[in-house]
Amino acid sequence: MNKIRILIADDHALFREGVRAVLSAADDCEVAGEAADGLEAVALAEREHPDVVLMDIRMPNLSGVDATARIVGRQPDIGVIALTMLEDDASVFTAMRAGARGYLLKGADKAEVLKTVRAVAAGEALFGPAVAQRIMRFFAGLAPANQPFPELTERERDVLALIARGLSNTDIAERLSVSVKTVSNHISNIFSKLQVADRAQAIVKAREAGLGGV
Repeated sequence: MNKIRILIADDHALFREGVRAVLSAADDCEVAGEAADGLEAVALAEREHPDVVLMDIRMPNLSGVDATARIVGRQPDIGVIALTMLEDDASVFTAMRAGARGYLLKGADKAEVLKTVRAVAAGEALFGPAVAQRIMRFFAGLAPANQPFPELTERERDVLALIARGLSNTDIAERLSVSVKTVSNHISNIFSKLQVADRAQAIVKAREAGLGGV
């Protein structure tokens, strides 16, 4: 049986180790190499010619998106799967435009990772249930046109609304059943996307848009 040869590209060694363990435990998969940045991923793909590349979108030296475009441009038979913590529309469509044939969130379980790897290796495109729904909504135009802050994900809007109601990070984490660190990450993304410097400015913007109430 010919095994699926996979290149893992991620700048976090512990994460690569975890992915390698998942893939090595599967009878039909083998790890062809590991890269810690985008440039290394491009070079390894050129040398090893894997069937699939698991590509972190955000890496030093060369982003995973740019690395994907280079790999697919030179070796279109290699299937690239974008692997990331991000779940906003911009990240999904940027990865697709670069040539990714799959998209997995880093919280995906073992079964979903292997299913996506096998599908992409077979020439299919697979973006996971949550991402597939987002793609369908986007192309079907089902997103409400009057929704405030369309640049935010649905979860980021939820967090912003709770910030506007005066809840602390701990309270928000309990309300949404997530960790305080996850809430902090969402808040950082919100500040960046709304171009605000602090919580007070975010609250003003949110309340002006009708979020949170008083």
